[in-house]
Amino acid sequence: MSDTTMHSPRSYEPGTHPNLPPPSSVKGPVHWMKENLFGSITNTLLTVLAVYFLYKIIPALVDWMFVDAAFTGESRNDCRAQGDGACWAFIAGRLRLFIYGFYPEAERWRVNLSAVLLVLALIPILFDNVPHRGKAMIYSALYPFIAAWLLVGGIGGLTFVPTDQFGGLMLNVIIGVTGIAFSLPIGICLALGRQSNLPIIRILCVAFIEFIRGVPLITLLFVAAVMLSYFLPPGTNFDLLIRMLIMVTLFASGYMAEVIRGGLQAIPKGQYEAADAMGLKYWQSMRLVVLPQALKISIPGIVNTFIGLYKDTTLVIVIGRLDILGIGNASLADAKWQGLSTEVYVFVAVFFFISCFLMSRYSLYLEKKLHTGH
Repeated sequence: MSDTTMHSPRSYEPGTHPNLPPPSSVKGPVHWMKENLFGSITNTLLTVLAVYFLYKIIPALVDWMFVDAAFTGESRNDCRAQGDGACWAFIAGRLRLFIYGFYPEAERWRVNLSAVLLVLALIPILFDNVPHRGKAMIYSALYPFIAAWLLVGGIGGLTFVPTDQFGGLMLNVIIGVTGIAFSLPIGICLALGRQSNLPIIRILCVAFIEFIRGVPLITLLFVAAVMLSYFLPPGTNFDLLIRMLIMVTLFASGYMAEVIRGGLQAIPKGQYEAADAMGLKYWQSMRLVVLPQALKISIPGIVNTFIGLYKDTTLVIVIGRLDILGIGNASLADAKWQGLSTEVYVFVAVFFFISCFLMSRYSLYLEKKLHTGH
């Protein structure tokens, strides 16, 4: 048998050729490193500098955070007696305060239950293969009101808990979830209103959006906390937390409207014409044809707005509400733990990094799943 016959490729009938893995030259870790780390002289130099920087930083950081750190102790002096690393005993001793704020200890089961219900409410929103998803979405829409009843109480046998006892991580989550849940539908309405053919609606939406985008959130929170009471009838008791939630939601809605408007402008005119040709009315064409495409295009901007809103929840400290960062700063006033601000900021930074990183990963997953773009 000749060498040509021995090494000739096997022939397959059309449609029966097996799926073979791609060659290693176009897939795998080696290919990824060549393309992303050593694809050019500039990339190679940046990779070398980054590796050198990590080599210098990571060992010292690991020593400070873990090797030389103190995890038990009753004061800063106890930590220093164990080593020169981080004093995580300070964080561990106040962990419940960081999570629940000043919420009554006997009622903290309501906070835990609200957190579990939040996870259950997010599942049908984030994943589309959930059984009976339509019915589950009804529960998701009702969750903010269920959580408000659980946390505040006063009805149905639950003890009333004043909102000024809300604090720590709990307060950040409440403000962030409320702002995210309500800013998206309001932002969609504002974006559609800005493109409306009705002059009054268009002018009102434009004025609102431009005002919100031109005023810092910290100013709006200050107005909600201090100045708004001057415009209310005497004796009116308008809860501060509700005022904060309204201002945060309106602030996020203004930015959300611009993100969604960008998605609407990216939709080809032919899509609108196709919807008209099918005999769809305005709201039908928006709901079935235009908005689904616009929202897919706007996913990166929407998630970016959500992440920014979530991080901005720490601004409530300027109006006297102690979120997770405020609790940390207030705890440093204790003479036993003074001088541990680094541990507080690292702890808060790690928490927000993990939260925002998970949001960004889900955004990438959703983009890939919906094939956003070309």
